[in-house]
Amino acid sequence: MGSAGVWVHADTMLKIGKLAQQAIAAASYLAERYDEEAARVSAAEIADARNLPRPLVSKVLAQLSQHGITSGTTGPTGGYRLAKAPEEISLHDIVAVFERLDIRPMCPFGPNWCGNGPVCALHNAISEAAAQVDAFLSMQHLGPFRKSGCDTKKAPGARRNKS
Repeated sequence: MGSAGVWVHADTMLKIGKLAQQAIAAASYLAERYDEEAARVSAAEIADARNLPRPLVSKVLAQLSQHGITSGTTGPTGGYRLAKAPEEISLHDIVAVFERLDIRPMCPFGPNWCGNGPVCALHNAISEAAAQVDAFLSMQHLGPFRKSGCDTKKAPGARRNKS
């Protein structure tokens, strides 16, 4: 991941907020551990595996639970699991919990330009880019993480986070 909350891969970037990124990280771990037997994983285990602060992971998982993405149980055998199969949970579902995806980027000429007369020269390009991001997030789901065999539990060089 690059700086300032931007995921960077080769020549491409997708900018989403930090909470949404962390929610995807937590949900992807649950997807790796998903089984129909309803095994649950503690927020602490997820936080340690993804090198995220424990209180933040608890908060993110609770919010995902309120939106039907995760299911949590308290007690000694409690923990979290995905509320449905990883293939049924899109990145859009997760990001939408933390960000307003229905708001389009502002016109570079200011709030009173587009929509109050002719559109600016970038209007169509910006609208198309926003639609492409929406489509990408909707098409991508947690399925590839499910028992993928990838060792994504601990990032290279990550340290254990006990906060």
